[in-house]
Amino acid sequence: QVQLVESGGGLVQAGGSLRLSCAASGSMFRINAMGWYRQAPGKQRELVAAISNSGSTKYGDFVKGRFTISRDNAKNTVYLQMNSLKAEDTAVYYCNAGVMGYSGSYYAGDWGPGTQVTVSS
Repeated sequence: QVQLVESGGGLVQAGGSLRLSCAASGSMFRINAMGWYRQAPGKQRELVAAISNSGSTKYGDFVKGRFTISRDNAKNTVYLQMNSLKAEDTAVYYCNAGVMGYSGSYYAGDWGPGTQVTVSS
């Protein structure tokens, strides 16, 4: 029921920065968090970061402090600021609207169409 519109993907050189945006619309009744996943060819989709409507965050271990997730609740929009990008960050990045539990675990819900991020070395 949630429509997710992504923007900001593209080509960037290693060491550079990129900001992804995802705006959600539609039924948000069961949604209290949004996040980003990524999937490289032949690899399993993995969580990059998620943020609840209260500001709690969860990051994938591979981020190593390079990425920051933020959210504008009024606009139902989530952002992913990616700095110090590496070639291994190349993947399709998917926006997601889901639920974050009290423990901080993120439960994926509806998916965006995905946007390609390519980091050139």
